[in-house]
Amino acid sequence: MAFNGCFTLDYPGNHQPGDLIEVFRSGYQHWALYLGDGYVVNIAPLEDGIPASFTSAKSIFSRKALVKMQLLKDVVGNDTYRINNKYDDAYPPLPVEEVIQRSELVIGQEVAYDILVNNCEHFVTLLRYGEGISEQANRAISTIGFVTAAAGAFSFLGLFPRRQQGKYY
Repeated sequence: MAFNGCFTLDYPGNHQPGDLIEVFRSGYQHWALYLGDGYVVNIAPLEDGIPASFTSAKSIFSRKALVKMQLLKDVVGNDTYRINNKYDDAYPPLPVEEVIQRSELVIGQEVAYDILVNNCEHFVTLLRYGEGISEQANRAISTIGFVTAAAGAFSFLGLFPRRQQGKYY
């Protein structure tokens, strides 16, 4: 019985070199940049051998990451993904040749990492647009600011009990 190409092992989308790839992990998105021939460039915590599903917890505490060229299917694992060049309207992409050249220059290098100001989305948008942008980091920073402001307001209004100095129970 012939299937005449009804089934394929290819991942969804029509990947073009320079495309941003958004991988949906539990609770966050990981970002990579498509290089071509099934390969992406992305950053990952320095220690190898960590399954993709565990890198999110590790990345919270990491201060350094390694730039890797990997097969897209290995980066995605069992997660889903999509091509998401969502910033193209606000930031014109650099020429594809320049994006690929910039990517190749950093493969294998250690880079500074900070989940809020220098994460995987910042990294790939810097390659594609020449500017590091991260909507998920901006949302997290806004949430932290809101929680801090709310806690300050509650404390000011006396809604949090105050510790009395010198008294131990």
